[in-house]
Amino acid sequence: MLTIGYQPWGATLDELVTAARQAEAAGADVIWLPELHRSSTVTAAAVGAATTTATVATGITWAFTRSPMTTALEALDLDELTGGRFRLGLGTGTRRLNEEWHGVPFAHPADRLRETVEGIRMFWRNSATGEPIETTGPLRPMRITGYRRHTDHPVRPIPIYLAGVGPRMVRLAGEIADGWLAHELCTPFYIRERVLPAIHSGLDRAGRSRADIDVTASAVCAVADDPDTASALTAGHVGFYAGVRAYADFFDLHGVRDEHERLAAALRAGVPAHELRASDRMRDALTIAGPPDQVLARLQEYEGIADAVKISPPVHGLAPDQIRRAQAALIALIAEIRSRRGHG
Repeated sequence: MLTIGYQPWGATLDELVTAARQAEAAGADVIWLPELHRSSTVTAAAVGAATTTATVATGITWAFTRSPMTTALEALDLDELTGGRFRLGLGTGTRRLNEEWHGVPFAHPADRLRETVEGIRMFWRNSATGEPIETTGPLRPMRITGYRRHTDHPVRPIPIYLAGVGPRMVRLAGEIADGWLAHELCTPFYIRERVLPAIHSGLDRAGRSRADIDVTASAVCAVADDPDTASALTAGHVGFYAGVRAYADFFDLHGVRDEHERLAAALRAGVPAHELRASDRMRDALTIAGPPDQVLARLQEYEGIADAVKISPPVHGLAPDQIRRAQAALIALIAEIRSRRGHG
């Protein structure tokens, strides 16, 4: 049975927290907090303090814009705040985001992410005992001596999820992570054709089994009785991500390479990302939109290939009131999923 996660939205932090609490009450198993317009760790703290049963996870925290020590400390504090309900989701972001937005290196991202995870886990282990924390990798070296974290909260190996789109990053998740988290645009076809082979390659390399990793799909969903109205809500959301050239192989796999190239060219020509709009063909291929029963049926397609699915409303290119209505409909859908499970 799929674990159901939800990614809340809010024009204010209070509104986002309220949406998270409503999703938890509706039956969401995990609340995922992204990092783009807000800090993933700050919102995770706000949501963690306001919820009681759902797992709280960052989806994702950018791995290179903080030091491994800072990320490790934030994760420990969030795990304590939530009473052990926290998961740390990490991702690299794109080259432009790292180098132009944050002024940090992006070369060799898979190796850099591997060293980041190594440093975080070593910090968790050794900071409780006072042992030296030393990693020797050339990309994210750490050398911390004489340091000990004094806390009564027991330090546990907090689950680390790695986001990845390309085969090397997905393979790394299979090799070292507790979970893999999909990009917001993720289809069952993509998981079967690209993700699972790479996951298994990484598992085999590390001598691990499929049970050692939680595969979490993502689905942008718009619920409305009229299918065309629902689909139209996702046009800006798909367009926003279609402007990223690094995702070319993903769009090519789904037969929409030509449109991806058109939207990426428009972004380079100066069209703001939030104004890009995907065609009917592109958004129907990559999102789930329609009446409740149709959306539920499409979500069921992840059964047997993923362990969990993170669902979220479209947000890019929409006015706040449109997002609020889309979010309310999606939280109601989570309640319907829980109701059907209860009668199953």
